[in-house]
Amino acid sequence: MRLAGAAAVLLALVAVAASTGRALPTVPVPKPRIVVTLIHFGPERRAETVAYAKRHYGVATWRLEHPHVIVEHYTASNSFVSTYAAFASNAPDLGELPGDCAHFVVDRDGTIYHLVRLDTICRHAVGLNWTAIGIEHVGTSDAQILGDRAQLDASLRLTLWLMSTYGIQLRNVIGHNESLTSPYHHELVPSWRCQTHADWQHADMQVYRADLARLARRHGVPLGPPARRVRSRCP
Repeated sequence: MRLAGAAAVLLALVAVAASTGRALPTVPVPKPRIVVTLIHFGPERRAETVAYAKRHYGVATWRLEHPHVIVEHYTASNSFVSTYAAFASNAPDLGELPGDCAHFVVDRDGTIYHLVRLDTICRHAVGLNWTAIGIEHVGTSDAQILGDRAQLDASLRLTLWLMSTYGIQLRNVIGHNESLTSPYHHELVPSWRCQTHADWQHADMQVYRADLARLARRHGVPLGPPARRVRSRCP
């Protein structure tokens, strides 16, 4: 597929997915305390990101513009330090560069770390990196994070602030395991089209989104229309 054609497909996805309008905040949401510890994302990694975006999405850019989705993850580890080191290393994943990363990491004590600028594509969810902000949570299961009040509260405050800042609807706050049913999912490489992960499955995200909805109502942030998932073609 030529770049122009692929870009047209992405524009069509955005138009269809947002056809009912994007939620806009009625009041500003307080920004949570965020510790900025950016990983090195210099010209080489940006060039790798451009090549990756061209191969997988048909758009030759490292820039994340007008994000539509927030993807929740967990690190499958118990240490922020090891997570930071893994993302900073820029090691190949699935045989490709750039390496994995996330825009934010929420530690077990509720500390929010900012690792990658919000104007930069971060490789954290196949098919969605072109339009998604990634949030990692230090931990080894959905249940562990949902049961950790300090970590969960910080995560909800961060996610709501991002929703308010970018006009992202509640239905587009998803778990990594829900990626294949997002209307924004788009992947040009056939062998990658069904690639996803087990973190933050639908049942647990329903609990998370219910908590997020209560916090949004408290701050007067509209939630947007009900979720409209697409049927995955994957087994």
